[in-house]
Amino acid sequence: MYNNSNAYNIYETNNVTTASPKKLLIMLYDGVIRFCRLAEVAIREKNIEKKNEYLKRAQDILAELAASLNFEAGETAERLAALYAFMTRELVEANIRMDEEKVQEVRGFLEELREAWVAIS
Repeated sequence: MYNNSNAYNIYETNNVTTASPKKLLIMLYDGVIRFCRLAEVAIREKNIEKKNEYLKRAQDILAELAASLNFEAGETAERLAALYAFMTRELVEANIRMDEEKVQEVRGFLEELREAWVAIS
């Protein structure tokens, strides 16, 4: 017997395992953008625990995006690696200082990158 949570987990697992590489990339961007938005709310609410959790998860996704880069493909990978490193540093700083504007700035970059990948695919 499945409960709703278990059914959702199975759906999400199937969604990830059957997705194309570009779709997976978009899903990662969606996730990091979502965690940035949640962190912004947590900062406004002065919820330090949630802010920390969401920013850590966003940083984890940025690390995954950086790890997935193909440096043999050329200069674009190097530029993206530098941008992901910059965004990670900004999120760490935002976490320390409870700085919603830094999170918003990073989210803006991520939304632009996501839209570029959507246009490409």
